[in-house]
Amino acid sequence: MTGEVLIKSFPIERLVNIGLRGSTLLAKFALLFLLAYFLDPADIALYGLLVATVAYALYGLGFDFYTYSTRELLGTDPDQWARLVRDQSAFFFLTYLVVLPALTIIFVVGLLPWSVAPWFFVLIVLEHLAQELNRLLVAMSRQLYASIVLFLRSGLWALVVAALFLLLPSIRSLEFVLTTWGIGVATACSVGILAILKLDRDCLSDSIDWRWVRRGVKVALPFLLATLAVRGLFTVDRYWVEALAGADVLAAYVLFAGVANAVNAFLNAGVFVFLYPKIIQAFKRRDSGSFRSGMISLFRQTLVVSLFLSIAAALLIHPVLFFLDKDVYGEHVEILYILLFAIFVYGLSMVPHYGLYAMAEDKAIIVSHVASFIVFVLLSGLVVRVLPIYGVPLALCGSFLFLLAHKSLAYMKMKKKQPWMQKEKQLLETTVV
Repeated sequence: MTGEVLIKSFPIERLVNIGLRGSTLLAKFALLFLLAYFLDPADIALYGLLVATVAYALYGLGFDFYTYSTRELLGTDPDQWARLVRDQSAFFFLTYLVVLPALTIIFVVGLLPWSVAPWFFVLIVLEHLAQELNRLLVAMSRQLYASIVLFLRSGLWALVVAALFLLLPSIRSLEFVLTTWGIGVATACSVGILAILKLDRDCLSDSIDWRWVRRGVKVALPFLLATLAVRGLFTVDRYWVEALAGADVLAAYVLFAGVANAVNAFLNAGVFVFLYPKIIQAFKRRDSGSFRSGMISLFRQTLVVSLFLSIAAALLIHPVLFFLDKDVYGEHVEILYILLFAIFVYGLSMVPHYGLYAMAEDKAIIVSHVASFIVFVLLSGLVVRVLPIYGVPLALCGSFLFLLAHKSLAYMKMKKKQPWMQKEKQLLETTVV
């Protein structure tokens, strides 16, 4: 009987999903360490800046429209999903026309060299399409398809690069890495589109609902500003480290940030994507029991997984650094410890974040993100004067602690304002008494 309960609570599909997503993270780990082993620190630094800038610029292309469309999709009958996807795609076409030309400023001001400009624009379009397809598949509870898209987007191509770097010395270059990255993401987009094409398309006879799009823009715009603020922490930090300490230290920072961010990536892949749609649906149904149990599960799994992975990363990094045998990484391993703590706190902050998101309390999320960016800038400006190398990661810790505290207080406050939750709570207390 116990075995049956265990299988039901942790189905095979979820094991396959976690396996695919776990393989993706291992592939990214392997790629990162092999790049650090075979390429010069200057190439690692450039790769880190390019990855961070592409990831940040994605939000401009997507406009954070998913923050609106996901809730809309979860509250709409499945036979209307194709129409919502089409209308969202029409909006993205417009953002491409505006945002892509504007992004040339990155190269005009010298943040990135013109030599990587073609790759930047190809990768940002493909990455955005794959990201939005993945989000749609998650919201539609098609987790297996979402995991496959993620594996193709971030895992398989990284494994290919890692294997070929080991076997063929002649292809060990940043150019080859970027080429394979592009092919991998293009393949992921193809699989995601095939999955979306299986939707019921009878609803596409209706014309594009531009009023729905405009309403979404109004909802998403404040979210975009907030996201640009909080995600800016994961982009500005690299440029700031380069300015303060140079390319060699930036290479170490990129390596250790990749390790730390893998903890957050696994939380997204193994915890958040499975629980937050159910939390949103429970809130929409006003099912306080399911909402409460969902939030408790989210907290427990986030705490256990992030703590375990952080400790494991802190211990396992030492044999890896011995293998790399490059002083620039071993000399600055303390950066990893600080970043792991920062990501651990950031992961915990996502628990009240999803609670607020389910409640559609967008203002609280926006304020916390913008304020945390301000805290980061102020702390960085103060700490780097004393600790130039460690000031930026320490400022991240302070900023994420503020983020956790602000979101937690906002969540508890907003939860008390839900009368149907309080009513059931009082009923339970009366029953117990």
